[in-house]
Amino acid sequence: MMHSVPKTMTAVLLTGHGGLEKLVYSRDVPVPAPAAGEVLIRVTACGMNNTDVWVREGAYGTEDDPSAVSTWRRHGNTLTFPRIQGTDTVGHIAAVGEGVDRARIGERVMVDFSIYNRDDDSLADIDYMGHGRDGGYAEYMALPAENAHVVATDLTDIELATFCCAYLTGERMLERARLAAGETVLVTGASGGVGSAIIQLARARGAVPIAVAGPGKEAAMLDIGAQAVVTRGQGDLAEAVEAASGGRPIDVVADLVGGPLFNDLLKILRPEGRYTTAGAIAGPVVQLDLRTMYLKQLELHGSSQGSRADFRRLVRYIEEKKIRPLVGGVYPLSEFHRAQTDFMAKNFVGKLVVVPD
Repeated sequence: MMHSVPKTMTAVLLTGHGGLEKLVYSRDVPVPAPAAGEVLIRVTACGMNNTDVWVREGAYGTEDDPSAVSTWRRHGNTLTFPRIQGTDTVGHIAAVGEGVDRARIGERVMVDFSIYNRDDDSLADIDYMGHGRDGGYAEYMALPAENAHVVATDLTDIELATFCCAYLTGERMLERARLAAGETVLVTGASGGVGSAIIQLARARGAVPIAVAGPGKEAAMLDIGAQAVVTRGQGDLAEAVEAASGGRPIDVVADLVGGPLFNDLLKILRPEGRYTTAGAIAGPVVQLDLRTMYLKQLELHGSSQGSRADFRRLVRYIEEKKIRPLVGGVYPLSEFHRAQTDFMAKNFVGKLVVVPD
């Protein structure tokens, strides 16, 4: 169905680093015009992520000062204000820029939010929509046509908006750690967007996931594919993991928590095990006993976002129904503050999704 494109739209603008007051709901934001090689999509759903909160707070620190107010990129900041955040965007192409086939108008697409800045699969200069350029917390969004992907699925727009950032991040973590069929992976922060994605992605690889999650979330973790669940904060972690795994060695730790758990997680890993992280919700500064690392021949991997190849695998998993959406809640754009407040409380499983009013 064709829709006329208005001149202005509603959007949530991030106006600076700070609290929720820095997120301003506006009804008169200019609708962006697609440049050459770009498309304009009418946004129908956009998933929420930890990165939205951390960028708003400026909580990424610097290599010299971990407590400094700083944004997501370590080298070469691309964030300017006001900025429309939002990565996990789904919508319908409403207009195209020069050089893009007009036959694409009307397509339903899932956005690959990565700004790769390179032609290869290196992520050394990665950026993303919602940071280096405007994202999907709006009624319309312009983006490169090559980043707008049709996905052959009968999932709803809201369901499709639960995948991109969390599952792409999780897939990259497992790819870097070379998780193989038959191996066992311990997943911390398992009830969140990335954690719940990793459980499903591990199963898609034929691996065995064990979840670490908060009280009351055990049944949900088993439902999405965890072999067993360790309840966070109850007893000795190493003993609980050994019991949950039935004595199976832990080949990979996929950690989204960090903080005080970090050194215990390295102790839990088998010799020549692999640790991979893409988050630090319990604290980014950790203690590391280097002797544990080198005497056990461990590998430590830092990971963020994913490559074009990772995204293609993610689309294939969706189309083959190897992974499923987990919608933790849906909020109108006008209630964005409530959505982010609920998101930070973490009293849900999966993804919160924002939709236009």
